[in-house]
Amino acid sequence: MVGTVISYTTIGIDAYQIMVESDSTGNMFGVNVVGMASNSVKESKDRVFAAIKNAGWTIPTKRFTINLAPADMKKESSALDLAIAVAVLQNVKQVPVEYLRKVAMIGELSLDGNIRPVKGVLPIAIAAKQDELDALIVPAENADEAAIIEGLTVIPVTSLREAVNYLLGTIKIAPATVDRDQIFQVLNDFQIDMFDVKGQYQVKRALEVSAAGSHNLLMIGPPGSGKTMLARRVPTILPELSLDEALEATKIHSVAGFSKNFQNGILTTKPFRSPHHTISDIALIGGGAFPRPGEVSLSHRGVLFLDELPEFKRAVLEVLRQPMEDGVVTISRAVQSLNFPAEFMLISSMNPCPCGYFGSNIPNHHCNCPMTSIQRYRSKISGPLLDRIDIHVEVPTVTYADLSSLPTGDNSATIRKRVNRARQIQHDRFREESIFCNTQMNSKMLRKYCKIDESSHKLLQNAIDKMGYSARVFDRILKVSRTIADLEGDSEIRPEHISEAISYRTLDRKYWD
Repeated sequence: MVGTVISYTTIGIDAYQIMVESDSTGNMFGVNVVGMASNSVKESKDRVFAAIKNAGWTIPTKRFTINLAPADMKKESSALDLAIAVAVLQNVKQVPVEYLRKVAMIGELSLDGNIRPVKGVLPIAIAAKQDELDALIVPAENADEAAIIEGLTVIPVTSLREAVNYLLGTIKIAPATVDRDQIFQVLNDFQIDMFDVKGQYQVKRALEVSAAGSHNLLMIGPPGSGKTMLARRVPTILPELSLDEALEATKIHSVAGFSKNFQNGILTTKPFRSPHHTISDIALIGGGAFPRPGEVSLSHRGVLFLDELPEFKRAVLEVLRQPMEDGVVTISRAVQSLNFPAEFMLISSMNPCPCGYFGSNIPNHHCNCPMTSIQRYRSKISGPLLDRIDIHVEVPTVTYADLSSLPTGDNSATIRKRVNRARQIQHDRFREESIFCNTQMNSKMLRKYCKIDESSHKLLQNAIDKMGYSARVFDRILKVSRTIADLEGDSEIRPEHISEAISYRTLDRKYWD
């Protein structure tokens, strides 16, 4: 009898159904795994048969053939271990076939028959629901993550013996459940607040505009001025994650193996990723022999913070240009092409020179960097990359008066209310469009939603002629102006909105010209 079990594997951030088949012949023991299995899957045969033996079953001496269908799809996951083991047991008539027609299972086996957690459970649960299966058997550690998907019966198991006994009906296992309302009651529960930052009112305003329209932002200032402190508080003023956004972001983290760090298996706050400047271009953008999401995709629906921007390799920074423009990363291989979502808000910071004190009036901190060194340092940030950063803001050194005073200004909750109002205006505006915020507007939408009067035209013309801005910068000034108007509750873009947006584009001419 051929054993057949349903399982799943992930490719990119999506899951695909796999039929695991087991057949046996002859009187000499051997195992052959076919169906485009990677090394990690082929090695599972040793784990599987050791787990079966140590769980108490005696397997007849035969040659087993394990087939993973469809045969033209690459399988790269230890999550198939449990399905292979049960297919073998079904093949030797330890498990009746009728128990497995509408049940899928995933899990990695240890040599003693226990089941270990695996990656990519959330996309697998989504696919299982779409395939209308009766139940999904998963490792107990992954049960909460899978149970987030409403309408799917999730059975948590800790061992191969427990999984088989459940299939045979000798034991009852209660399906895993999670309280979605309770999970999202602690949504955006942060331990830090924008109220903690003393002074820097202009920078806080720029960050508020950035959050309201999901605009990219660059902070330039000397060491110790608070750039990193400000950046780490940006998620506290961003709009709350919806359930759909949380599932979309968690799906990416699940494939990358990070979902185990989340309470209840789901991401409940905006992602905040801060890779070190030694990161490679593949780690940042994604890829590899078996493509995995990079930092830009792990930042999807959240913030990608690049501290000390010129310290990153120039080639690494240049790969950011396409996802910043399109909101997606395309990884092409000879046999397939994968798309990873990458709609993130870039927050970056840098010093004005290698020592950090160029143009500073701080006593005992004077810049002695040669001009050639300063130019080489800044030239790592290319013009096309700068054009894609909507807001440039200078972060001055905090004065003693600010440091010694009590915190003042709005807290994160107050700022987030204003940001939410602006986002709601954008949501209503783009109800008939396929976008959600101002930064996603294309040229046609700019002409429709960013109409300006004659005085605003003259203001923009004067800035473009004097500063020599590119067409891309022109569009981005209009987008930022639209966001500023939304924050003020104005339906029309007025000259003061244009003026503020232009003021956020002066530092690239100050430091790069």
